[in-house]
Amino acid sequence: MDFHGIDLNLLVAFNALMNERNVTRAAIQTGVSQPAMSAALSRLRILLGDPLFQRSNAGLIPTSRARDLASPIAAALQQIEQAMITQPGFKPETAQVTFKLGLQDYPTLVLLPTLMQALEQTCPGVSLNVVSFNDRNAAVDLLDAGAIDVAIGVPPTNMDARILTRPLLRDEFVTIVSSEHLAAREPMDLQTYLDLQHVLVSPEGELHGLVDRTLAQHGKQRKLALTVPHIFAVPAVIARTHMAATILKRVARHLQTSHQLMLFSPPLALPEIVFHLIWHRRSGNSPAQVWFRECIATHASTL
Repeated sequence: MDFHGIDLNLLVAFNALMNERNVTRAAIQTGVSQPAMSAALSRLRILLGDPLFQRSNAGLIPTSRARDLASPIAAALQQIEQAMITQPGFKPETAQVTFKLGLQDYPTLVLLPTLMQALEQTCPGVSLNVVSFNDRNAAVDLLDAGAIDVAIGVPPTNMDARILTRPLLRDEFVTIVSSEHLAAREPMDLQTYLDLQHVLVSPEGELHGLVDRTLAQHGKQRKLALTVPHIFAVPAVIARTHMAATILKRVARHLQTSHQLMLFSPPLALPEIVFHLIWHRRSGNSPAQVWFRECIATHASTL
C-alpha cells in the first residue's frame, strides 16, 4: 500500500460515512461539499482496493472491509483530537448561547416550564429555540440536518449508530372524564369504559392507538368519537362532553384543576411510556452539549 496517499481528511471522511451512511449527511458533518465527499470516497476505494460502501434504499451499506476499519480509524481520530485540541470548559453561568431543542407535546407541557425556570435563575445567558415534531422519526431528520441539538420524545424506529439515546421520563396512563359525568361517581370497570365515547391522541395520525391494540388482543373494541394530533385540546373537550380519554398521568394532573376532570386507572393493563433524550453522535463530546443534556436529565429527574 502507498501510505503517501493517506491523509487525515480521508480518514475523517471515512469516519463520517460510517456514522451517517449517507454522502450528503457525511458532507454536512465534516463541513465539505457533497462532491468533495464523493471524491474522498473514490480516493478511499482506490487506496484500499475495496468498494467500502454499497448503495441501497436504506443508505450506504458498509462492506466487511469497511466494518473492520471502522473501529480502529474512529479510535485513531479520537486520539488525535485529544492530543491536539484542548476544549475550553463550558461555563453556563456566563455563557451566551442558544440551544435548539426538539420536543414532542408531552415534554413541552411537562418538562419545558421546569427547565426554563432553572435556566432563568442560574444561566440567564442560555436561551432555547424549541422545534416541535410529532412523528417520532422526524427527530432523526432534524438531528441529521443540524436543525436541533437534542430531541425529547418517543425513541425513533429508524435509528443508526449515529443517533444516541438515554431514557429520560417515564409515565403511566390514566383515563379522564368530566367531573360532571355519571361515570365519575363510581369506579370504572371495563364495560363502563367500553360504553363511553373516546378521544384518541395520535401524534402520528394513526386511527388506532395503544389502547385499541391492547383491547383488540382481548377481542374488545372501544368507540372513537374524536382523533386529534395534539394533547393540549383534549382536557377541554373532555370537560365539555360526555367523552373519555386515556392519556398520560402527568398531563392529566397538570390540567385536572382548570378543567374539572376526574382521573381513573384504566380498566386494562397498559405499559408505561418512556420518553428519551435523543442526540447525534457528532455532538457527543462538545462540552456545551454535554452540559445541556445533563441539565435536561437533572431537571427531568425531579418530576
